[in-house]
Amino acid sequence: MKQITGGMVYYYYVCKRKLWYFAHQLDMEPTSELVGMGKLIDEQSYCREKKHILIDDTINIDFLKSWKIVHEVKKSRSIEPASIWQLKYYMTVLEKKGLEIEKGILDFPKIRKREIIYLTDEDKVEIERTLDDIRSIVDYPFPPELVKKSICKKCAYYEFCFI
Repeated sequence: MKQITGGMVYYYYVCKRKLWYFAHQLDMEPTSELVGMGKLIDEQSYCREKKHILIDDTINIDFLKSWKIVHEVKKSRSIEPASIWQLKYYMTVLEKKGLEIEKGILDFPKIRKREIIYLTDEDKVEIERTLDDIRSIVDYPFPPELVKKSICKKCAYYEFCFI
């Protein structure tokens, strides 16, 4: 399996079936209007920052401040726990590379809010458990069983699951 991306960590907390589809190159996100809107918000926000820092061809950090503060830009808070864990994954990767990360910030430019995120030792243990679980899910021969959620109707993979 290729390296685990931030998107895979995000999908793990959103929907394990979506994670499986994505990991098996069934990427429906480029055709999603909601994903397109998120990309537009990302492009138009924080223009003075050096954005999209690619680490090891695996994680794509929205932007960093002084190599100590990791920023992740999101369209909305609708799936905030997944966003928090994605940001904590980025912080973990950077710490393993020797950077002293002070904190992470989830930026929601559309609603002009931000949330400060800290990485604890317990979080690092959870990240490692999550990465092991992601590897296991990706190795399944078929997608995990469908779990219907309120966010399903807005998902780019909706047709794979319900039609």
